[in-house]
Amino acid sequence: GQFIDIALMDCQVAMLANQAMNFLVGGSAPVRLGTAHPNIVPYQAFATRNGHIMVAVGNDKQFGRFVAALGEPGLADDSDYVTNRARVRNRAALLPILAKLLARHDTAEWVNRFKQAGVPCGPVNTVDAVFDEPQVRHRELRIDLHATEGTIPGVANPVRFSATPVQYRCAPPRLGENGGRVLREWLDLSESEIAALCEAEAIQLF
Repeated sequence: GQFIDIALMDCQVAMLANQAMNFLVGGSAPVRLGTAHPNIVPYQAFATRNGHIMVAVGNDKQFGRFVAALGEPGLADDSDYVTNRARVRNRAALLPILAKLLARHDTAEWVNRFKQAGVPCGPVNTVDAVFDEPQVRHRELRIDLHATEGTIPGVANPVRFSATPVQYRCAPPRLGENGGRVLREWLDLSESEIAALCEAEAIQLF
């Protein structure tokens, strides 16, 4: 075996990925683009008629299929947008056009169209929609832990071990549920001292 050294700062710097390389290779610090990709256009979230969708148009052929699904195939032949380099250069002009088109239909309609066209995309889910997502239900990412008064919902551990599955022994404790044990075993307080604290309403035990 070996010791694995993982620092939170190291992980954050590693997550910079393409942003870091833009700076290290080109010397220019990135600017804030929201959900947009600095080197690929369009590759970001857009508002739809009833929510938001993330599109990831990774190359020129995908862009052709993307705008065809939008009902504007001519955009793929426009010299300002025909290549990704051109689209990055003319980002400010292209994005409002796409935003106006995407606002015409619901998210589900666009997801269906883009999937049929072979364009990577996905809905931007709200938290309530996340737990109704078929894949989330299939992976059993919501758990219900038995407690003294019914069950308590929670989020499952995303790490799945084939030989030693994660086990959930108990629900999170109620407020003060383990207070007596902590006071007795960790702080060596006597029963009379604990009773005095309760009487003074300094603590509350269950």
